[in-house]
Order: sequence, then C-alpha cells, then structure tokens
Amino acid sequence: MTAETALLSFDNPVFVVYALAASIMLLKLLLQPWMTVVRMMSVRAGFRSPEDAKKSPLNPNPDPSQIEPNEYVERSRRLNLNDLESIPAFLIAGLLFVLVEPPLLLAQVLIWTYVIARAAHFVAYVTAQLHDVRATLWTFSSISIIAMVVYTLVQVLVG
Repeated sequence: MTAETALLSFDNPVFVVYALAASIMLLKLLLQPWMTVVRMMSVRAGFRSPEDAKKSPLNPNPDPSQIEPNEYVERSRRLNLNDLESIPAFLIAGLLFVLVEPPLLLAQVLIWTYVIARAAHFVAYVTAQLHDVRATLWTFSSISIIAMVVYTLVQVLVG
C-alpha cells in the first residue's frame, strides 16, 4: 500500500473521522428531501408545479391551492437548500484536509464541530428559532470548513 492510499484507508484515524462524519452528512443531505415529501403529503399542499394539482392516484382530490407555497413545506425545502450550500463544501474540504495529514485532535475538533453545528442548525431551523441562533450555528460550521481549507492550503504551500 502506498502512502497516498494509506491516507484514504480505515487504518488512518483521520480518515475514519472524516468517513463517519461524511456519511452522517450525506444521510442528512439525502433524507432532507424525504422530510419535504412527508410534509407535502401530510398537509396535501406545497406542491411546486401546476401539473401537481391534477387528479392522480396520489392526489385523488386536487385543489388549485395545493400549488401555493406552504410554510410548513417551504421550511423543509429551505433546509434542503441550506444543506446543498454547505455539505458539498464540507465533503470536498474534509477530503483534502485528510490528504494533508492533519493532527488527529485537530481533525476531530474541526470535523465534529461542523457535524454538531449542522445538527443543531437543523433543530434550530425546524423549531423556528431566531435568525441569531441559526446564524451562530451556521458560523461554527462555516468556520470549521474555512479552517480545514486554510490548513490544507498552508500545508500544500509550505510542504
């Protein structure tokens, strides 16, 4: 096994931390749209396109109001968009971070700070907390990614 492939193996504890966190965040990214679907179906509203208000086996009693924005559904959609803005950057930054062989403790702090901040942001958003709360949690997750990117950049330029 070469040094490069050893970095991307489960023998590397930094990669293990990243793989666990990345898997959790990918599940979050992939399950959030299902939350939107469940919300749409439970309130029979918040559909997006005009054809969604036509009669079908899943919509036996269509109503034109079904395609109007519904805050309960839109909140979930906004969460999904927020994930799409953040999680891909984490996945890429985290993988590059692993490749520069950071100290395990630094990797644990930055990676788990991101995951915990995103989980808390999800709870804050679902429970309609003030923007200040959500922004603070977003800040922790953003700073974690920025720190990984800066650390990686410095290691690449210096090393």
